[in-house]
Amino acid sequence: MLTKFETKSNRVKGLSFHSKRPWILASLHSGVIQLWDYRMGTLIDRFEEHDGPVRGVHFHHSQPLFVSGGDDYKIKVWNYKLHRCLFTLLGHLDYIRTVQFHHESPWIVSASDDQTIRIWNWQSRTCISVLTGHNHYVMCASFHPKEDLVVSASLDQTVRVWDIGALRKKTASPADDILRLSQMNTDLFGGVDAVVKYVLEGHDRGVNWASFHPTLPLIVSGADDRQVKIWRMNDTKAWEVDTLRGHMNNVSCVLFHPRQDIIVSNSEDKSIRVWDATKRTGLQTFRREHDRFWILTAHPELNLLAAGHDSGMVVFKLERERPAYSVSSDSLYYVKDRFLRYYEYSTQQDTQVIPIRRPGSVSLNQGPRTLSYSPTENAVLLCSDVDGGSYELYIIPKDSFSRGDMVQEAKRGIGGSAVFIARNRFAVLEKSSNQVLVKNLKNEVVKKSPLPVLSDAIFYAGTGNLLCRAEDRVVIFDLQQRIVLGDLQTSVVRYVAWSSDMESVALLGKHTIIIADKKLTHRCTLHETIRVKSGAWDDNGVFIYATLTHIKYCLPNGDSGIIKTLDVPVYITKIFRNTIFCLDRDGKNLAIIVDSTEYIFKLFLLRKRYDQVMSMIRNSELCGQAMIAYLQQKGFPEVALHFVKDERTRFNLALESGNIQIAVASAKEIDEKDHWYKLGVEALRQGNAGIVEYAYQRTKNFERLSFLYLITGNLEKLSKMMKIAEVKNDIMGQFHNALYLGDIKERIKILENAGHLPLAYCTAVVHGLQDIAERLAAELGDNVPSLPRDRSSSLLRPPSPILCGGDWPLLMVTKGIFEGGLDNMGKGAVEDYEDAADADWGEDLDIVDVENMENGDISVVLEDEQAQEEAEEGGWDLEDLDLPPDTDTPTTASAARSSVFITPSPGMPVSQIWVQKSSLAAEHAAAGNFDTAMRLLTRQLGIKNFAPLRPLFIDLHMGSHSYLRAFSSAPIISVAIERGWSESVSPNVRNPPALVFNFVQLEEKLKAGYKATTAGKFSEALRLFLGILHTIPLIVVESRREVDEVKELIIIVKEYVLGLRMELKRRELKDNPIRQQELAAYFTHCNLQLPHLRLALLNAMTVCYKAGNLSTAANFARRLLETNPTAENQAKTARQVLQAAERNMKDVSD
Repeated sequence: MLTKFETKSNRVKGLSFHSKRPWILASLHSGVIQLWDYRMGTLIDRFEEHDGPVRGVHFHHSQPLFVSGGDDYKIKVWNYKLHRCLFTLLGHLDYIRTVQFHHESPWIVSASDDQTIRIWNWQSRTCISVLTGHNHYVMCASFHPKEDLVVSASLDQTVRVWDIGALRKKTASPADDILRLSQMNTDLFGGVDAVVKYVLEGHDRGVNWASFHPTLPLIVSGADDRQVKIWRMNDTKAWEVDTLRGHMNNVSCVLFHPRQDIIVSNSEDKSIRVWDATKRTGLQTFRREHDRFWILTAHPELNLLAAGHDSGMVVFKLERERPAYSVSSDSLYYVKDRFLRYYEYSTQQDTQVIPIRRPGSVSLNQGPRTLSYSPTENAVLLCSDVDGGSYELYIIPKDSFSRGDMVQEAKRGIGGSAVFIARNRFAVLEKSSNQVLVKNLKNEVVKKSPLPVLSDAIFYAGTGNLLCRAEDRVVIFDLQQRIVLGDLQTSVVRYVAWSSDMESVALLGKHTIIIADKKLTHRCTLHETIRVKSGAWDDNGVFIYATLTHIKYCLPNGDSGIIKTLDVPVYITKIFRNTIFCLDRDGKNLAIIVDSTEYIFKLFLLRKRYDQVMSMIRNSELCGQAMIAYLQQKGFPEVALHFVKDERTRFNLALESGNIQIAVASAKEIDEKDHWYKLGVEALRQGNAGIVEYAYQRTKNFERLSFLYLITGNLEKLSKMMKIAEVKNDIMGQFHNALYLGDIKERIKILENAGHLPLAYCTAVVHGLQDIAERLAAELGDNVPSLPRDRSSSLLRPPSPILCGGDWPLLMVTKGIFEGGLDNMGKGAVEDYEDAADADWGEDLDIVDVENMENGDISVVLEDEQAQEEAEEGGWDLEDLDLPPDTDTPTTASAARSSVFITPSPGMPVSQIWVQKSSLAAEHAAAGNFDTAMRLLTRQLGIKNFAPLRPLFIDLHMGSHSYLRAFSSAPIISVAIERGWSESVSPNVRNPPALVFNFVQLEEKLKAGYKATTAGKFSEALRLFLGILHTIPLIVVESRREVDEVKELIIIVKEYVLGLRMELKRRELKDNPIRQQELAAYFTHCNLQLPHLRLALLNAMTVCYKAGNLSTAANFARRLLETNPTAENQAKTARQVLQAAERNMKDVSD
């Protein structure tokens, strides 16, 4: 059994697959109907309207509907898109066992314990037929997949087949009046819609299930007599064909497999059995330890089965569907229908080569699993699971391509894996001795070599080299020199894909892809939520892989994306330009044409092939928010600019890339205050004072303009700002500008006009303006403020600016290839800006005669000022120069180029390297990537509630970084702390993060928990033990011994958490002595350390004794004495309780 998905829930009584989506419905004994996505492993929805167990459920094959029937006598039809019940069908008088939609007509068939089968029209919402005849509970009823038949099984020990052809004729609209008249007569005088065609008797006990064969006139049934019977029928009669015996208890459900010639049954004996339908023999048995099986269903389209049991359900396959194949240059060898076939990529011709021997074993999954091909010797190795792992060696004759029917005797051998490692040598893994046997084409051992790690599979890794898979790592082993060439820690690797030059390898797990080089140096790791099926390398070094639902790409740096959505899973064999060659599950070769523009573009960006990037931008339709976001994320916002037409997006991208010219152009188009403000902030960051001034002028942000003129030393314009503030009657703005200018008399004048005479007087006295001070003193009279005389005062004057006017000095850098080569509007924008900078952007704030103007809008001032400047200016005084005709102008291009500094590109953050190299949740959390850490823990351990882990995630992240302050105005620098760092290691080699949690800390916490438990501090002890449990998922251990110790620690801590919770709950129950005694007794059955077990026994003994239950107390006393307590007072108390109990051996409460 290949388990694909499993759930834990109440007993599952009904199951139904959706025909198109990866969904399954499970109806539970608790009354809940669950809708699961078995591919993603997630619960999509719950439906809870039934009162009591729901025994039957079924999806409609085309409508968004499903039907359910339960013990509340109700049939409900639901719309899963609307998440609600549409209507309820009432009529049955007892439990409803099964419900099913008809494949064509708008009918539902239901079976009930009221001994009837009913057929309903779900469109008219009425019962159209009642099938009576069974004289006990009807356990199941189902429609025939093609004919007008219904089969039912009952506890009256019979299986009945009903003919419902008359019902179809009745519901179809009659064509003429005679038919309509006969139908009316039938309705009036009691016609029969459904008649019993056959009654199948043969079971000795009640029949639980019966179902039709999808194509043949066969029925299979299962009963409480533990037998499975096969019945055949024709037009006139039906008879028993055979009986399948093997189940040890009632057979719950049985069906024909829709795609294979087998029968599957399950039973209350906790087993699923698979039978050969032609030979009528048992093939395989799958058992569960504690759970009885109740229901089976098969997927209508795919090779999937599902079974419901006491504690959930399981979705599974019986046989692997992946074809064995091997690619050799322009050809593909693969196995299909017990034939070796040959496919040529260039001509797309498929040829049958030789027949493959059928496996002698009768069990499932015995077909070829892997195929290895030697092109020079034209030899094929097929590995399968026959006899616990074996191989077959075939030499393909030269003339077999034309006939393909010659049966050849293969050379066989036992081995876990077998692969060609040279022209005429192949390696076989001998698991028992953990060594590799190198054999020649005569199947003779020529060499034996022990492996460096305990391996369970081997793969080809170049001539003479093997890639050996261990439980938690892979190694490349050189068989000739017997040395390890590379070693990489991984989760379990299922498939290996080498690039054509053997420089790169992709290691495929169930949900992970690890990219490494030929020495197994890690490059990147990808995590997928949906299962990874196959992959191959294209000519550009991009790895193309297939999941169950998509074809995706993985770039060398770990970036991935979707190329195409798949309807059915495929197995990629080769990529040639834009064509992906693959095999489907039926062994058909497919050539899928895909658009590779997106990943080729990203690859060129990654490899800095900017000429190719420019060409693709000019010629390709690359667009979309995903591409823009990718370019922003990778530090190429200037490239993203060329895809964007929306001005707001262009503005943001221009600011991010520092392209002020495009930002100015977009800000003009948008013309909103917020965008001008952002432009001003970015221009100020770049030191571009001209654009800062222009942005502040456009928004009339006078306070910022004043401060800008102050820090750039433009005192002339600062004085004009003071005049503008006076015109606007902005007293505070006027005072600030006077303060910036250091104009004492203006400040005194402003204070005096505002009525603040004491402040004006103080300002005049402090600054030594005696004549003004005397005049103000005369106005103040007796209210002249007194100033301290002994203080030494310093004048409040603004500091002199370091650089007066103009832009800040900028570092000279080379112009980006994208700025010069692609931006059509770039040249114009630069020239416009240069002109505008010289002319102060055409909007100066000089004021001519502000004193004589009324307060008004500043725009009037600006317009008048601009008009006057234009009148005064006389243009440029340029004259022709009389230059000698032969004068050469020296060029300075080379010198200028040599003086240009090229800024280094930032490297990849260490935290990003940690995420790419690791599949451990703790290291992802340390890198700050909490999202992927949670996804890893969900997939690896099934954790759903992360609230208790939040502080631990934060501690991991903070603990793996150190923080340095450079100086006050600079941001804090974060430095990653690496585990096992050494000065001798190359700076390019990055170690995993240093983690704040380790196993030694857990041991200390365990000791503290023991101590708190001994002291009776149960809340504190529970907190410590829970802390250990929460920390364990985030512990990284180095050896198998530590893994075993952690597992042992989980078992210990789990027992203490359970026991302490019960004890704390007991202490809360003051008024329920019986429950107190129960919890105290349960506490003694937890697996505790001996001192704590003694205390628990003493505690339970005391509680029971005080409650008057002397017999129970005596039991605890005996158990306590059996532990040989070291404390004499414990033994003494136990003996006293025993003596008291012997005198009166009874319990007050039972």
